[in-house]
Amino acid sequence: DFEGQPMELDSSGWRADDYGITKDNGIFEEMACCHPIMPVERLVNIDTGVEKLKLAYSKGKRWREIIVDKKTIASTQSIINLADNGIMVNSDNAKALVKYLHDVENANYAIIPEKKSVGRLGFVPHEGFSPYVDGLIFDGDANFKHIFDAINSKGSYDKWLEVAREIRQTNTMARIVLACAFASVLVEPMGALPFFLHLWGGESGTGKTVALMLAASVWASPDMGRYIQTFNSTAVGREKLASFLNHLPLCIDELQLANRGGRHQFNIYELAEGVGRTRGTKTGGIDQTPTWANAIITTGETPITALSDGAGAVNRVIEVECSSSQKIIEDGHRVSGILKQNYGFAGKQFVEYLYSGDTVMEQAALIYKEAFKAFASSDTTDKQAGSAALIFVADVFATKWIFKDDRALEVNDIARFLASKASVSAGERGYRYMLDWVTQNANKLKAAVEQGDVYGIIEDDYAYIIGTVFRKAAEEGGFSSTALLSWLRSNNKISAREKRNTRGKRINGVLTECVALKLDFDDENADCDDLDDLIP
Repeated sequence: DFEGQPMELDSSGWRADDYGITKDNGIFEEMACCHPIMPVERLVNIDTGVEKLKLAYSKGKRWREIIVDKKTIASTQSIINLADNGIMVNSDNAKALVKYLHDVENANYAIIPEKKSVGRLGFVPHEGFSPYVDGLIFDGDANFKHIFDAINSKGSYDKWLEVAREIRQTNTMARIVLACAFASVLVEPMGALPFFLHLWGGESGTGKTVALMLAASVWASPDMGRYIQTFNSTAVGREKLASFLNHLPLCIDELQLANRGGRHQFNIYELAEGVGRTRGTKTGGIDQTPTWANAIITTGETPITALSDGAGAVNRVIEVECSSSQKIIEDGHRVSGILKQNYGFAGKQFVEYLYSGDTVMEQAALIYKEAFKAFASSDTTDKQAGSAALIFVADVFATKWIFKDDRALEVNDIARFLASKASVSAGERGYRYMLDWVTQNANKLKAAVEQGDVYGIIEDDYAYIIGTVFRKAAEEGGFSSTALLSWLRSNNKISAREKRNTRGKRINGVLTECVALKLDFDDENADCDDLDDLIP
C-alpha cells in the first residue's frame, strides 16, 4: 500500500506502506526497509538468458527505478551495494530486505511482467537490431547507459541529409568516412573482420574531428564524450566498449592521447581481432569472452601504424592523410553545429532496409564478392581488399536508400588509400629499414675504419653485416631478427650458406659470420577496375 505505486502486489505477510516495510516474527517487528520498495519487472537477457529484476523505490514521494542482478538481492553482503543508489539498506536490515524481495517476487511471479533485455547494441538473432527493437530494455553496464541513450534521433532528417549530400559532392575522403559508418553493420553479415579507418594529419583545422562527428551522426549524438570517445582510456575499457557497440562503429578521437612518454601505447590487435581477453572469475570459472564485429573509425595527428608494426596490424588499417590543402571537411564549425542538432535517422533507416529480406543480403554478398575481386587484383592484400569492399557495398546501398544522389563511390576512389603489398609485408618493411641502416652507417662498413666500431663491409652490391650487429639493429628497429632473416632468405635478399642465414667473410683479416644483404630493391604498381555495372 504505497502512495503512487506502479502496481499492486501481494506483500506475502509483510506490512508494506509509506511508513516502511515490516513483519512480526513472533519476538519483535523486523524492518526490511524504511521507505517503499518493490519489484516491478523481471528482465531476461536474450543473449545470455540471465535474469535481472527492476526495482521501484520511493523516497520523498518521488519514484525511481533500478535494474539489479538477481545475485545482488539474494545475498546480505551484496545487497548493501544498493545503498549507493539511495536505497536505505545496511548490515542491520540487509537480511530482512533480501527475504522481503524474495517473498514478494515469489508470491507475484505471474503478475510481475517479464520482458526481454539486452546488454549490447547491434543485430540480435530472431529479435532485430538493438536499440531499434520495440520493448527491448537495456540491462547492461550502467557505465554504457549514456552511450545507449545517445543512440536516438533528434532534429530534422532533411537538415542532416542536406549537409551530408553537400559534403558528399565536394570531398571523396568524407564520402569514404560516411560510407564506413554504414559499413560497420555489414562486417558480420559479410563474414569479414573488424577494420580501422584512420584519419590523420599534423595540422589543425583539416576537419578530421568533424568528419568523425559526421560518421557518428549516422547513428547517434555526435557530441564528444557521448557516442564518440577518445584514446584517453585503457585497453580493457576500449575492449568493453567495442563489445558493447558490437556491430555499430567505434569512433575514437585524438590518437596522441594514447602516447605515453613519447611512445605509442595503442595496440591495433586489441580491437582488430574482434575478440577480447579471456578472464577468470572468482569462483574458478571464466567470464564470457567479449566479441564484436564492426568498423573502428579513429583520428590523430600521426599514422596509427608504425614501420615496425606486424603485417597483421598494417593489413587491418586504411589510413587517410588530411592536410590544410586537402581538408576533409570545409567550414567545420558550421557543419558540426548542424550535426549536433540533427542526427540519428540514417542508421536506423539503413538497417531497416538491410534486414528487410534475404534478397537484400544476397545482393550485398554478390556486390561484396565482385568488389573484393576487383580490389584484390590491384597491388594490395586480401584483408585490405575485404575492408575496402565493405565500404564500397555500404556506399552503394546508402546511395540508393538514403542519399539518392547518384554519388556512389567507385573502386578507384577507395583503392588509392589502400596499402600496397610491399608496405604491408613486415619483411619488406624490415628490408627497407636495413637498407636505410646501411646508408646511415656506411662509414662503419669499410675495410679499414680509423676509429670507432666496425659493423662489416660493403662489397660487390652486398653489405656484409656482422651477424650480432645485424640482429641488434633489426631488434632496435622493432623487427624480429629471426623472422626478418627468414623472409630475406626466402626472397633472395641475402646470400647465405645452405643451412644458415649467414656466410663467412674476412673483415680486417678475421673470418666473421656476416649477413650478406643484397643492396637493391624493386617496386611494382598495378591498377584496378571499376564496378559500375554492379550498382543496383
